Amino acid sequence: MNFTFKHFHELSVEELYNILQLRSEIFVVEQDCVYNDLDGLDKTAIHQFAIRNNTIVAYSRLLKPGTRFPDYSIGRVVVKKSERGTGLGIKMMEEAKNFIVTEWGATQIKVSAQKYLKKFYKDLGFEVVTEEYLEDGIPHFGMLYQYKK
Repeated sequence: MNFTFKHFHELSVEELYNILQLRSEIFVVEQDCVYNDLDGLDKTAIHQFAIRNNTIVAYSRLLKPGTRFPDYSIGRVVVKKSERGTGLGIKMMEEAKNFIVTEWGATQIKVSAQKYLKKFYKDLGFEVVTEEYLEDGIPHFGMLYQYKK
């Protein structure tokens, strides 16, 4: 499966709607979490997504330093429930890291990882750099990926 990377202004109305629908489906409905998904950062982000059968099935948002964190970061990482366990999330994160390192020249990348996904991110080379904290009522860890040439 191929991933597309687009700036906000390059997204079609349908792509944007489908991205927001997937994020809402997972982060608001599935995780039963009320939070402000439209936080103003989408306009400056690179949006990474994969489509299967005209449906966005995986998505992440790539941010430059100074937007959400002092470091480059990956957030809003989501894989449609029907696609979990297929390796799609791993492929997406590897491509996101590669994009940030090659296109932006990053040497480290930050994620705010939900506690239950700590092993997933560790297996991708991220290390825990904070104590556990609550974000939108869900336990998280700050994790950092250090690019080694």
